[in-house]
Amino acid sequence: MAVERRLLIKAGDEEYPLYLGTGLLARTGEILKENGLTGKILVVTNATVAPLYLAVVEQGLKQAGFTVATVILPDGETYKRIEELVGVYDAAVACRLERDSAVLALGGGVIGDLAGFAAATYLRGVRLVQVPTTLLAQVDSSIGGKVAVNHREGKNLIGAFHQPAAVISDLETLATLDRREFNTGLAEIIKVGLIGDPELDRFLRREQMAVRQQQIPALVEIIQRACAFKARIVSGDVREKGERAILNYGHTIGHALEAETGYTYYRHGEAVAVGMAGAADLSVALGLAAPELSQATRELLQAYDLPVSIPGLSASKLVSRMALDKKVKAEKLRFILSPAIGQVLIKEDVPPEEIFPVLYRLGAV
Repeated sequence: MAVERRLLIKAGDEEYPLYLGTGLLARTGEILKENGLTGKILVVTNATVAPLYLAVVEQGLKQAGFTVATVILPDGETYKRIEELVGVYDAAVACRLERDSAVLALGGGVIGDLAGFAAATYLRGVRLVQVPTTLLAQVDSSIGGKVAVNHREGKNLIGAFHQPAAVISDLETLATLDRREFNTGLAEIIKVGLIGDPELDRFLRREQMAVRQQQIPALVEIIQRACAFKARIVSGDVREKGERAILNYGHTIGHALEAETGYTYYRHGEAVAVGMAGAADLSVALGLAAPELSQATRELLQAYDLPVSIPGLSASKLVSRMALDKKVKAEKLRFILSPAIGQVLIKEDVPPEEIFPVLYRLGAV
């Protein structure tokens, strides 16, 4: 039996629906038509997702009266770059995309970010539809309007804020994820429990079997809670000027790890998992949290097969990478830290001498 939940995401003066459930891909065209979209749609996807889901999405769009064009990009974080962006612009020009047309991102976070940035900048902005097919994208990158491509010196350094017209998250796409990809999405859900939803944290610890087996009721519970939390934060801070920065818990170290390893060793959620272990350690080291926070954080991450250590990377190089983090203010490092499970704070001006011992504990050299 099909399952469907709807959330309304508010972002300043804008708002859009998030559909969560099963059997939604085939209804993509119908859903978009219900929300006032018409005309041309450029579907942006990748070579892994296209054989699985492109046909059913295209069919649904055409049955609803949309004119559909498609561009298929290579798969992987290393392709989230300007060179691939040009290919999307070329496809938009070739199909004569217009101001009232839309770009539909069918894939994980890389496709969502890249296609979203194309939508934000083509003709100074066309509508965007997010159809995330990974757990990570469903709970994180598809919500909130942050779109970007990477620069060789850092992740998401070239980007914009561009809210989608709709988000359609079909849980059946998660069945085709490998275990590692599923776990990397769980990292962002675990993050929400650690910094803002203690009931979600308790559910993740109590219902490990159901979550690991991807039972639909368990998935609906954790995804809906994670999305609702992010929606609440985004609604009050659309352009990340204040509270929205807390969503980057674990990301300062995590983004540095990704950049330092050329976006090839860690998947995003894995890097964030290491970053959350580091953030818990730093919270303890600065006297903001009890030592039990580090243990509880590591136990939960390891229960879902997520890494909590760094394989001998240079601590000094990682700190240099952190200097490019988007949360840096007046050239001073800011960290998102936690006093206890379900709580969070922003710590201004963390000195490097406090960061090095944390990196060493994680295994850096």
